[in-house]
Amino acid sequence: MRLKQGVALVVSLILAQGAGLLGSLATVPNIDTWYRGLAKPAFTPPDSAFPIVWPLLFTLMAVAAWLVWLRRNENATAKTGLIWYGVQLICNVAWSFLFFGMQSPSAALVEILILLAAIIITTWYFYKVDVKAAILMTPYILWVGYATILNGSIVLLN
Repeated sequence: MRLKQGVALVVSLILAQGAGLLGSLATVPNIDTWYRGLAKPAFTPPDSAFPIVWPLLFTLMAVAAWLVWLRRNENATAKTGLIWYGVQLICNVAWSFLFFGMQSPSAALVEILILLAAIIITTWYFYKVDVKAAILMTPYILWVGYATILNGSIVLLN
């Protein structure tokens, strides 16, 4: 791997993990207080799952974005995919601030539907550039799909 490619991978990892860290600023202070008091469905994962799953998902999506970035000069679709990648990162952070920061599961439900759509669009563009990148995004789609059902259930239960 050339130096420029290695630096790009590190930057991609920092951006993705940075988005996760930014979202956690709204999340963490509200877990033991507000979130703990919500009625949640039986299929809610334990709190200990989230600090394992999210960093892994952010790593996978960072590598996916990096793979697409590597092909940005040979595939015009790559640039569109990377723009959508940025959009979905912003939506991801916004969800944390709506759900935890503003303590609004209803607003977060609307936003997570937008997030899920943005992830699917991102993955579609990534697929057109590098199939491996799309495969790396698949666990993220599945997790956010699950989170959408969880978010909707919390809205109904509260």
